[in-house]
Amino acid sequence: MSGDNQNYLPPTPEPSGAAVSTWEREHAARRAEMSRLLQNIKARLPELEALLRKQDSRSWEDLFYRFYHQSFKVYGLQENTERIVAVLRSLLPERPLNKWFEQIVREGTGKEFRLEHNDRWLQETRPIVEAFLHARTMLDLALRSGKELEEPPQSLPSAWAAVLYLFNLR
Repeated sequence: MSGDNQNYLPPTPEPSGAAVSTWEREHAARRAEMSRLLQNIKARLPELEALLRKQDSRSWEDLFYRFYHQSFKVYGLQENTERIVAVLRSLLPERPLNKWFEQIVREGTGKEFRLEHNDRWLQETRPIVEAFLHARTMLDLALRSGKELEEPPQSLPSAWAAVLYLFNLR
């Protein structure tokens, strides 16, 4: 499949009076979840916008710089990450988030600075920066999708496709 068509999602088939296949039921349920996710995002646009504004470049650039400065202040990114992830989870609370996303967040949060971390700076702090960047990017993509989409599209824009992966709907 070409790169342009890899995000294509076939239309939901209209079930006739005949028995509906398992695939059709699962597909219809997934489309319904996508719609509910998009509705939840749209309903919370002001909250999502405010949270993203709190992550503006001035606030997180300093913490990002602290990574290269080898300052314990980089550990402050974890609070931002946890706040963003909590809001993302709340958009569809009954669905688990993507396992890779969860692993990245788990490995990049819950850390406390210890002096010996300076000897293993990259191993200790790079996951903190990575987790924040993934969380912030997913927040940005969810917000953009909520603003740009009226309903889940058949041909998926990359931003919406990434959000669907976050909620295991892709």
